[in-house]
Amino acid sequence: MYGMLLESVQHFVQLEYGEPVWKQALLAAGCKLTVFNTYQQYPDSLIPDLAAALSAITGQSIDEFMVFFGRCFVRFFSNFGYDELIKATGRYFCDFLHSVDNIHLQMRFTYRKMKSPSMQLIEVDERGAVLVYRSTRSGFSKYLRGQLMEIAKQLYNMDVTIKVLESQNDVPGGTAGPISIQGGLKTVIVKYRLDFDNLEYMQKRVHMKAHPSQLALSPVSSSLLLDLFPFALILNEQMRITAAGEKLIESWMLNNINRSPTELMGSKVTDHFKLRRPTGITFTWDNMKRLQTVNFEIQLLKGATATDGAEEGPQEPDDPGKLMNIARRGSQGLRSILLKGEMRYIRDINSLVFLCSPLINNLEELREVGLYLNDLNTHGLSREMVFSGFSHNSRLDLMCEREEKRAEELETSLALADEWKRQGDELLYSMIPRSIAERLREGQNPQETCQSHEEVTVLFAEIQESLTSDDSIKYAMTTVNTLNAAFTAFDELIQSPMAYKVETVGKVYMAVSGAPDVNPCHVQHSADLALGMLQSILDLKLPGVGVKIGVHTGPIVAGIVGLKVPRYCLFGDTVNTASRMESSSDINKIQVSGFTANKLKKYGYKLTFRGKVAVKGKGEMETFWLEGGPSSVSKKISGK
Repeated sequence: MYGMLLESVQHFVQLEYGEPVWKQALLAAGCKLTVFNTYQQYPDSLIPDLAAALSAITGQSIDEFMVFFGRCFVRFFSNFGYDELIKATGRYFCDFLHSVDNIHLQMRFTYRKMKSPSMQLIEVDERGAVLVYRSTRSGFSKYLRGQLMEIAKQLYNMDVTIKVLESQNDVPGGTAGPISIQGGLKTVIVKYRLDFDNLEYMQKRVHMKAHPSQLALSPVSSSLLLDLFPFALILNEQMRITAAGEKLIESWMLNNINRSPTELMGSKVTDHFKLRRPTGITFTWDNMKRLQTVNFEIQLLKGATATDGAEEGPQEPDDPGKLMNIARRGSQGLRSILLKGEMRYIRDINSLVFLCSPLINNLEELREVGLYLNDLNTHGLSREMVFSGFSHNSRLDLMCEREEKRAEELETSLALADEWKRQGDELLYSMIPRSIAERLREGQNPQETCQSHEEVTVLFAEIQESLTSDDSIKYAMTTVNTLNAAFTAFDELIQSPMAYKVETVGKVYMAVSGAPDVNPCHVQHSADLALGMLQSILDLKLPGVGVKIGVHTGPIVAGIVGLKVPRYCLFGDTVNTASRMESSSDINKIQVSGFTANKLKKYGYKLTFRGKVAVKGKGEMETFWLEGGPSSVSKKISGK
């Protein structure tokens, strides 16, 4: 689908539901795009996926959102002037319904890759009409309902009630029709009953019966029609070809080098032509008579090639020179010609006449089907369309290429921006706790992030090295590598919100549990972290390297400090005491204060009383060695 459909959805969802809901829907639908390009193509599944995402967010049904999306498209396309195109189709809503299929055909000049559905009116009365919708995509029948209701309301000032009479192969929420056993997609067919005031249209409708003044006209030979329309076909009730225009016969000969044009006459139309549009319609007498206001597209089927015919020998032509020209052009490999026009029933001869002309966009396509400008109808706009199509398509191709390039550049820029944002977030969260960083992003003053915590557990760990070296540079490099290995191992143990790494200063690693996120199990988590740190140092098996760890529990004040490289810092006597527990500890030992030890005993941690230790600024304090936890952690450390 083209981006204009998604642009309409984005605009009105943001307008009616808000930007946060739209962003949430994009995330839920797995869509990484935030900008859509009008002329760029996107997966058909995006609209049903967005409808499903919005349904989950708001509680409304998916069908309601598909109808809403259809209404959004009608409101949006007036920006491109397409509302004027619809108004120009006729005075009444029923005129538009008759012409909607033809409008889709005309739009291919602007949207050349558009896969439009096919729609035909099969019944019309004073209370409304019956419309048949055919498509190879399922799940969009509700989208069409929204479009029809909004067009009737906005452009014709009338209310339309739509109900489904019959439905085939329309899988809710799907984007491609189901696969048939024979292969290929099954056609989705939905028959709607549209109820609206159609009385005025029926009263002023032009009847098919001829006016009495026309009955006095003398009959005209059907050969005159074939002169006026050199690509026309005349079909009888058995859908056999009784006559064909001169240029159509020449085109048939271009694609059937080794066959006589007499084979075309009297044969079934389906032997030589394929009905391309309306989709889902079969080549029957009743269908062709009923759909006389619909534009048909019929493709000439290719027969034997010039190479195949070389073995059988050419047929005798009426004009040998013409056959030589046909063979020369046919040997180049021509495209099948596509004819567009209307099926008209002529009562006098009880036949259908396909009044048509080749469907050609530009000079390049003219060459591909083996025709020249002189072959096209002298009346009408066939030749003018080829010239204008050549100029229009050249400009359009250039514009589309530029837009696609810009869209690709924009998508690349957005992907890079997302990656840079992710890296920036990771860097920011390594400096500042995530919860505080998000509050700062919302505009909160850094001073307001300062908080007091009644009770947290603070941990200090200092790396100890027994190796020395006369080479100061070598010693420094060894120290850096040692600290990097040890602190990296410690970082892997940190799991938010159980514990938060505050900082590293020199050989000291500082962590806290209970801040900035409140954690009622801060004592246990800090003890587990300390035991894990000790075990990781033992596992590294660095020669001459150990660790001293100290833990204390108490109140603190925490907040952001500084503007350049801001840091999350802890303040209070608890921090000083925890630092003293570390500095007075022994290598490969975990010293905890008496207050922390009493809390850990309740949870079954293994503690050994060390005695009273002189602590600077605190005097003598009872301390304990933390030797194991209630789980398998203690068994790992003890080696049991």
